[in-house]
Amino acid sequence: MVSTARYTLGDLAQRLGATLQGGDPKAGIVTLATLNSAGPGELSFFANPRYLRQLQHTSAEAVLVRSEQVGHCPVAALIVDDPYFTFAKASQLFDWRSPVSPGVDSTAVIADSARLASGVEIGPYVVIGENVEIASGVSVGAGTVIGRDCQIGTGCRLEAHVTLYPNVTLGEQVLIHSGAVLGSDGFGFARNQQGWEKICQLGGVVIGDRVEIGAGVTIDRGALDDTRIEAGVKLDNQIQIAHNVIVGRDSAIAGCTAVAGSTKIGERCTIAGMTGITGHLEIADDTHVTAMSLVSKSITRPGAYSSGTGLEPHQQWKRNVFRFRQLDDLARRVRRIEQAVEQISTEGQNNDGR
Repeated sequence: MVSTARYTLGDLAQRLGATLQGGDPKAGIVTLATLNSAGPGELSFFANPRYLRQLQHTSAEAVLVRSEQVGHCPVAALIVDDPYFTFAKASQLFDWRSPVSPGVDSTAVIADSARLASGVEIGPYVVIGENVEIASGVSVGAGTVIGRDCQIGTGCRLEAHVTLYPNVTLGEQVLIHSGAVLGSDGFGFARNQQGWEKICQLGGVVIGDRVEIGAGVTIDRGALDDTRIEAGVKLDNQIQIAHNVIVGRDSAIAGCTAVAGSTKIGERCTIAGMTGITGHLEIADDTHVTAMSLVSKSITRPGAYSSGTGLEPHQQWKRNVFRFRQLDDLARRVRRIEQAVEQISTEGQNNDGR
């Protein structure tokens, strides 16, 4: 659904804390667009120098720019300190999601012991279990299942077909996209000669305020203590968070990353896509891990970390892989040469002393 929002330039300037230069404050803005495609009634932004030519030729109604870039802007300018961050704030004004429409669909199945505050929206075929508490302003999408003893804070939005197992707690303003599963069993088994014995996962899942959880994300419940996603964390699509993981405040994890059990990721970390993080590790605050890395030991100091090899032509890659297999033998040969040189040097010194 396309947003039906409409604002004047003057109104946007006030809402975004921007200074309007060179435009009609009464001009209407109905959507956002790129510099290249924007036209009348559309707002764009300039945050990357590589798009300077597009800025200089844009037909947008107005552009979010820094003060030093106004001279390159042929249309109305909304002057801000950080155009990209302000663009993010502006995008929220034109979101396609409808405001919460309070009411409970007739097809929803809600346990008698569940407690729903006023102003809650419950969509078709939702199932809500025993002793669930849902605060005001919550929207629960069609086909979502909320297990017993869950608590959902003010202003949360669960899109269609989200599953919360029992004993999941959501803070305020949490957004969960379709297909996410919170509170499934962690991967816990004990083995003996007869096979595998299941370790029942007795903890829960606790999600902090303002967390966003992408489509298809799975967050396992804790074995004993809770799995915890702290306030402000952003999780992309298709991420696996194992039991008893802790993700620190304001960290962001990109798609297809997997975090094994009992690992603690610090605050303000960024984990790029398809990263694998093994279990029982600690990742320092303000750590960045680049895409497709394997983190197999704790990171104790902030900084950027990588593993794996970069892209190269296939034939060269095959040769390098072959040489990689020879590294251990090469290292042994170098060590033997070093020992031989050391022995010759020692014998030479002894002869000189005679």
